[in-house]
Amino acid sequence: MGLFETVTKYLPEVSKPTQKRLSFKEKLKWTGICLVIFFVLGIVPLFGLGQNALQQFEYLSIILGAQFGSLISLGIGPLVTASIVLQLLNGSGLVKFDQSTHEGRKKFQGTQKIMSLFFIAFESGIYVFMGGLAPPADLVGTQVFFYLELFLVLQLFLGGLMIMFMDEVIAKWGFGSGISLFIVANVAQSIFIRAISPLPSPTNPGMSTGAIPVLFQSLAAGDPITAGLQLAALIATVAVFVIAVYTQAMKVEIPLSFGRVRGHGIRWPLAFIYTSNIPVILVAALLANVQLFGRLLQNWGHPILGTFIGNTPATGLVSWLYSPDIVGRIIRGSVTLADFGHGAVYMVFMMSGAVVFSIFWVQTAGMDARSQADKIMQSGLQIPGFRKDQRILEKVLNRYISPLTVMGALAVGFLAAIADLSGALGNGTGILLAVMIVYRLYEDIAKQHMMDMHPMMRKFME
Repeated sequence: MGLFETVTKYLPEVSKPTQKRLSFKEKLKWTGICLVIFFVLGIVPLFGLGQNALQQFEYLSIILGAQFGSLISLGIGPLVTASIVLQLLNGSGLVKFDQSTHEGRKKFQGTQKIMSLFFIAFESGIYVFMGGLAPPADLVGTQVFFYLELFLVLQLFLGGLMIMFMDEVIAKWGFGSGISLFIVANVAQSIFIRAISPLPSPTNPGMSTGAIPVLFQSLAAGDPITAGLQLAALIATVAVFVIAVYTQAMKVEIPLSFGRVRGHGIRWPLAFIYTSNIPVILVAALLANVQLFGRLLQNWGHPILGTFIGNTPATGLVSWLYSPDIVGRIIRGSVTLADFGHGAVYMVFMMSGAVVFSIFWVQTAGMDARSQADKIMQSGLQIPGFRKDQRILEKVLNRYISPLTVMGALAVGFLAAIADLSGALGNGTGILLAVMIVYRLYEDIAKQHMMDMHPMMRKFME
């Protein structure tokens, strides 16, 4: 046994349930417990924290499932970064995993966990030693400052470990994945606060925080511009919800028949957004990391990725990969041609990035034509009018899967970009992700647990 196999063998992991199928109540219990722990960790501050330079990146914390300044300041960032790097290595052929075998899947999962641990430790050090989350400034140069830095890194590392293990618990004992649910939790919290919170705004104490109270306050005060901005944000948020649900419901159904039973068959559904929200999560996490590291590098005196003026990227790569509020600038009357060019660059990056990650995900997650053909053959199904041969079935499926992989990724990347450019409440990409995650979760729960849930819950799900 090699060193790598030895390390992966002794890595701590969450044990799988002994029973073959968990009940709805059991999954709901563990999902609820992990979400409660997630929210509790998000309000526990880091001991010894003085300067929190990351607090201004609230819109990034939504996508990363993080609360900067708390124990979960890293959020899902290290886990998604590890997934991105591993997919790029696997897609380029530098590292190859055979996902069709048990040993190949086990090796892939072990490698991903090792890389996740590495990025948890790496990002913990980067956040602290580059000044993002630092001890009090009056202790600079003292031994206490250095010890506090190490203690902050330790706290961030432990918080990252808890996120990683909660993701495992939800994946094995709950609904969906922890990464997806933590994004939904952050987005839901952000929308709730930004839509209806009556509390005073930190930046403008004379106005409320929520868009709905501000809309009425602006109309009463005779301020049409502010009222228009809030109304546009509300309309954009609702529009993103409606369009995302509509696109999620689009499917291509391939007719299949049972080889031994004549006259009976089923339809094999392939979703239009074939790879779901995974490509957008990866692209959004990549953009979030670029913005965070760009700001930290500037604070360190090396603005390699660009510079910031206040909380807004001003120059360099961070500026071009930051979505401008086109609708808001149109309402204010300050929009320029450069803003439209900037928005076009951002949209092209989101769409092309979604396509790249979608192709890699299809290959690494067992969603390619060969894997689907193998599942169909094992189910005893075949395409009517074709000989029962896996190669023929794979060729027919590839006519659908390859276009859906690209077209679905282009559609979801376009929707995410439009949501960001329209100035939707909280974060446009986050809202799109939340809708897609919840819709997929609803489909999975309805498919697997419709018969074993409470009658009131079943009626609601129907």
